[in-house]
Amino acid sequence: MLWARGSIADRVVFGVVAGETLGVHSGDMFGAVQPTGEQVPLAKLTWLTPCHPGKFLALWNNSHQAAAKTGAAIPLEPLYFAKTEGSFCAHYAPIRVPAGYDGRVVYEGELGVVIGRETRSASIEEAASAIFGFTCVNDVTALELIGRDPSFPQWTRAKNFDTFGVFGPVIATGLDPKALTVRTLVNGRERQNYPVSSLVFSPAELVSLISRDTTLMPGDLIACGTGPGVLPMRPSTTVEVVIDGIGTLQNVYGQGDPQ
Repeated sequence: MLWARGSIADRVVFGVVAGETLGVHSGDMFGAVQPTGEQVPLAKLTWLTPCHPGKFLALWNNSHQAAAKTGAAIPLEPLYFAKTEGSFCAHYAPIRVPAGYDGRVVYEGELGVVIGRETRSASIEEAASAIFGFTCVNDVTALELIGRDPSFPQWTRAKNFDTFGVFGPVIATGLDPKALTVRTLVNGRERQNYPVSSLVFSPAELVSLISRDTTLMPGDLIACGTGPGVLPMRPSTTVEVVIDGIGTLQNVYGQGDPQ
């Protein structure tokens, strides 16, 4: 099933995407739900992020392929940071150019893991069953900020400009993540293509290990980290993160007013 959220006529709705319509549901996406019978054409829907995470955690250096290319050491445990609520950005929404930063801004196409139930200190098997579904993520990064000050790596600032936490368009359930491939297209040209199986820590391992540090709640999101092929974006660049079985997350960098 493909779960989505959106707005129509100033009303927020959620439900299941089938073809070109959204079958509206009532209740809690992560709890008891039932169809209302209402069908909303996707063409009339303003897409919202498919959930609103209390925690959006994202991985660094979680790709064997990327580590081999950059010479980075394989980590012994997940290396992660947080993206704040102000960074959340939905399908088709513009990614804004930061007003206070004039360096390189890069895309990072990733698989996102959405948590379905409260999860604490979970085994790998428990973690796998706690995953509600998967989504596409573009973990946008102001690359040069991270090491600009040698005394203090600026991960929080580099990752959390408004609209830098892009995910959607849907949450797909019932998928085997080991069979998925993440592709990123830049103005229609493929720049990233890597299998989820090449990640250092699998989605279930990430959920298990991170749940030992912090309790994960329904709707929380973990971005699994990116593979090779990350490059800067110029204004008016269209970026698409494509994962078969989930769909295409599309945004344009540099549209809208600078923040």
